[in-house]
Amino acid sequence: MTTTPTPAAPLRVIVADDHTVMRAGLVALLAAEPTIDVVGEAGDGHEAASLVARLAPDVALLDLRMPLLDGVGATAAIIAAAARTRVLILTTYDTDADIERAVEAGATGYLLKDATRAQLVDAIHAASRGETVLAPRVAQRLVAKMRGPAPVTLTPRESEVLAGVAEGLSNAEIGKRLYIGEATVKTHLLRIFAKLDVGDRTRAVVVAMENGLLPSR
Repeated sequence: MTTTPTPAAPLRVIVADDHTVMRAGLVALLAAEPTIDVVGEAGDGHEAASLVARLAPDVALLDLRMPLLDGVGATAAIIAAAARTRVLILTTYDTDADIERAVEAGATGYLLKDATRAQLVDAIHAASRGETVLAPRVAQRLVAKMRGPAPVTLTPRESEVLAGVAEGLSNAEIGKRLYIGEATVKTHLLRIFAKLDVGDRTRAVVVAMENGLLPSR
């Protein structure tokens, strides 16, 4: 005899956002999804944490900037209470500091409010399974930061010009030594300043030495 599998129960979700219209829109969007059941709404972080403690939803969808207690604080409170609830941040902010604070507090995911309905629903399901969910733009920022800045390199000519600066030579003297015009020396210096992110000759020499681009004196 063939048995029909019992359909999985909808995921229980709470939505926290201090903007009433935005919150109502999110609730309406999720209410149209049969695999999700919105069981509560909150207008600030304290209320969100209280709802989680009382309702034990599968996922808490939290705005980042909220009064009384922000999304990061609410996330920390939810995690500290050892709740089984997964936290998914949904915000318009994608600065490194905001992302890092949310992840460090224990958020399972970080989405931006330009996400489509399908992306949001998929993210909620993934978060409920404990999978890390990051908006593509957020993921790119984190990867770039982990990789660190690309190493600075100077061309052979730029190294020669900067070596002359390190010796205390003037632009004219550097040009004479390298058989190039003074204007060309200035052009090389401007490129060196841009690469090293400095604004003067002295700082260029110091930073170059710190990065092993010139021998220490």
